[in-house]
Amino acid sequence: MNDIQRFDFDTRIHHGVIHNGTLYLTGQVARPGQSAADHMREVLGKIDALLAKAGTDKTRILHVQMWLDDVRDFDEVNTIWDAWMPKEHAPARSSGEGRMAKPGMLVELIVTAAV
Repeated sequence: MNDIQRFDFDTRIHHGVIHNGTLYLTGQVARPGQSAADHMREVLGKIDALLAKAGTDKTRILHVQMWLDDVRDFDEVNTIWDAWMPKEHAPARSSGEGRMAKPGMLVELIVTAAV
């Protein structure tokens, strides 16, 4: 299985794996006391950096699963996502509500991108 490349990113992203030209990222990034909007902005900034480190960018994202601690934050984080992602490159996206792994975590993104 030498076609799997694992990344050791210096963030709370739990996994970064490239397999057969596809990058898989999953994890959470936040500081205590952040709002869902601030959390989303920070997550997207980290995703930009991680995509660049893997040799790709947000225009090559294929799918995003967005998990929210509270679905009432959806409109706000969705607006931030829409401002960040060019409409012509918008990937398939799904979302759900669930308890995050740590208190204070409000948003989790699971990203699949082409490399």
